[in-house]
Parts: sequence; C-alpha cells; structure tokens
Amino acid sequence: MSEIQVNTINEYTGANGVTIDSFQVKDGGILAASGVPLQVVTYMNNITAHNTITATSFTDIEQSSGTKLEIKITPKQSDSKIILIGQAATYHEDNDQFSLTPEQAAIFAHEGEPTCMQGLFQGIVAQYATHDVALDVFKTGRGRPWEEHHECCFCGTDRFFRPIYVTNLLENWIPSLDGVKEKLETGANVADIGCGLGSSSILMAKTFPNSKIYGYDFHEPSIIKAREKAEIEGVDNIEFAVSDAKNIPGKGYDFACIFDALHDMGDPVGVSKAILNTLNDDGTFMLVEPFANDELKDNLNSQSGLYYSFSTLICVPTSRAQEVGLQLGAQAGEKRLRSVLNEAGFENIERRCLDIESNIVLEAKA
Repeated sequence: MSEIQVNTINEYTGANGVTIDSFQVKDGGILAASGVPLQVVTYMNNITAHNTITATSFTDIEQSSGTKLEIKITPKQSDSKIILIGQAATYHEDNDQFSLTPEQAAIFAHEGEPTCMQGLFQGIVAQYATHDVALDVFKTGRGRPWEEHHECCFCGTDRFFRPIYVTNLLENWIPSLDGVKEKLETGANVADIGCGLGSSSILMAKTFPNSKIYGYDFHEPSIIKAREKAEIEGVDNIEFAVSDAKNIPGKGYDFACIFDALHDMGDPVGVSKAILNTLNDDGTFMLVEPFANDELKDNLNSQSGLYYSFSTLICVPTSRAQEVGLQLGAQAGEKRLRSVLNEAGFENIERRCLDIESNIVLEAKA
C-alpha cells in the first residue's frame, strides 16, 4: 500500500479516479465525502459540535475549524480510505509527548472499565468487514444467523458487556435477588443461557466455588472460546455446552440467567417457558437486558441510539433467522419484557437495581 499526501479534492480525484463533490465536517468530527467508496468516521478536535462545515478543499476545513489536518489517502485493492489525523491527542512540544484528556482516556484507554468503548468500536469494524452481507439482509428482508457475522462481532460484544458485568453482576444484581446469593454461596446449580464467550459464567464460577455453573450457547465457536478462557482462569466448577436456549439439558436448576441475549433469540416466550420448566420449585430466573424506556419518544438519546443501531444490524436479523422470529430488539423496554415472561408462565416478577442506568434487571419466579 502507498500513501498519497493531498490537500485538495482535485488532487485526490486525479490520484484515485474518484469524483468527489464536497467534504462535510459535522457534529464534532463526522466526515462525509460524496463519491468515496468507503466513508471513515474520525474524531477531529476543536470543531464545535453541531457546527457544519461544507468545503471544497481540506484547506477550507482547516481555516473554518481552526484545526490543522494531515490528510493521507491509502489505496487498498479497489477501495480508497480517507484518514483525517487531527488532534485526537494533545501534543506537548516541550517534552515531545502526547496526552489524552480524562474524557478521551475513559473512552479509548481504560480497558476493562464500563466507560471504555473499544468493544463497541470492534463491533463497528465487524459490520464494515461484512457490509455486503448486511446489504443483502436489508435488500431481501431475510434473517441473519449469528454465524454470518465476523469474529470481531463476537469478541467486540463480549468486550463491550464484560466490564458492565464485572461492575454489577456480583456487587449489585445478584445481591438484589431474594435469597439467591445465599444459595450460590452454599452451593447451587446455575444455568447461564446465551453465555457467549463465557465472561458472566466464569465470574460466577470464580466467586461461588461451591456452586456448579453451566454455560449454554448455540454458537459452537463461542463455546470453544469460553472453555479456553475457563481453563486459563483455572476454574473447575464450570461446564460449557452447545445448546439451543429452548433445549438446555437437565433440570433442577436453582438459578437461571440470561444477560443481554433474550432479545437476540427467535422465540423469547418459548425460551422463558423452557427455563421455567427446568427450575426448581423455588428457583429464580434473572433476566438482564439493555435499559430502555417503554415508549420510543423517551428513548431518543445517545445510549438508545447506539443500541437501536446495533439492534438493526445484529439483534433483529439474528432473531428473524430463528424459529418464530419475534424480533424483540435491544430496546424492548420493561413492559414488553414483562409480557414475555408472563406469557411464559412467570407470575412473580420484580424489577431490581432501579438506580443502575445501563440495564433492566428482572427477577422472575413461578
């Protein structure tokens, strides 16, 4: 690959044979370039949010925004990428070092903390990598099985949600349930359904060594990764198995849980009914879903916007590809989730951890 330094649109057109009408910088650093095969979203400092700049050259953007930009065009096969390298980090000339603001560090550098968005970025990369499949799904209206996604989708999903589980699962969610923590400490059989790469299962296994944790997922490559992670962590009170959520093996579970996955399933009612049938008489089902209000008008915010976007590309098509295909979506809301559990036969449902804004936590019993 070779890099071409350019300053004007005409130079880019001559170098790549692509017609570009104009560049637009909007909402704090979104670059839209008409005629470019692949749009790249980048952060550029010193551009005021909601200030739109339309320009016919990079020099115009620099003059309008007060930001010095370095423009590099990197051709790759038949695609062309525009990379704007602005001031995402602050350069200190006196010691020849760069620094991030606390806000930037929280987003980009604090791996393992709930503020870190690297898992989200990884998920975005996965969608770019398989954009041709996404286009086919939108054009045909067909479902998109989980295995049709890029591996970065699975890793990114785990990387995004794991810090939320580390922060909340053991300290807030489980303690909020009626008698569940005590059962786990004494020794209980636990089913973690739709466990993905196994982060939530391993957390529980390490914290409650007297309990036996069973992690189930219908995606075999994820189960293989989960087993590898458990071995690395050295936990032996855990088993992972490939299983459809409606057909998990065994009965007599004291505790069953689904983390941010029920909305991905084709038949959430059927899954919930199957869970009810596998629980002990005094067993508990904890359902954790992304937070959402019941009405769309109350979800017009940045957090819901992220979930709606990923739900459109990932969650809804995944559900559509399965039996029933209810397509709850990642912003179903408490009212809709309660109706699913009620229809499945759960009569006693309580909302827990109301002060935690990231998720809806429901405790369900027969």
